[in-house]
Amino acid sequence: MIGLWIILGIAALILIWAIATYNRFIILKTRAEEAWADIDVQLKRRYDLIPNIIETVKGYAAHEKGVLEEVTKARTAAMAAEQSGDPARAAQAENALSGTLKTLFAVAENYPDLKANANFLELQRELSDTENKIQSARRFYNTNVRDFNIKTKTFPSTVIAHLFHFDKQEFFTLADAPQERENISVRF
Repeated sequence: MIGLWIILGIAALILIWAIATYNRFIILKTRAEEAWADIDVQLKRRYDLIPNIIETVKGYAAHEKGVLEEVTKARTAAMAAEQSGDPARAAQAENALSGTLKTLFAVAENYPDLKANANFLELQRELSDTENKIQSARRFYNTNVRDFNIKTKTFPSTVIAHLFHFDKQEFFTLADAPQERENISVRF
């Protein structure tokens, strides 16, 4: 009789542990999804600013049509990649967009009137602020993904992770090319 109570007690403890571990995975996964949504919000803000910057530059740099088209294409590609939900694809597209923005701001250097334009300066400030918010959102997302991934790999929670198919999530990282790791530098 005592042996049966011991077995039932151990089974109850294992069941409580399994439920708590499962719930922890749900919490961690939800936090990572929330963090991805935060990145989405900031990227949308960035995508909304870019056409305004392009229109402002167009008025001053009409013969720089190729640069403006490249920024527009990169923006469209980044929006599509971000909607895919694949952090690796989104990061690659975002890096390409950042590169075209660097080119756009380099072109703007050749136009003193544009550099002094209040609207352009405000758009530049907003874009810089948005870039900082994107960086913060990426860090928050990666922290949540790290916590989730650690939980899926550590024993004994790895048993629950495999049982309920909680798979490793991808970090939102920069490309491996050194030039992609440079910050956007906007100087006027």
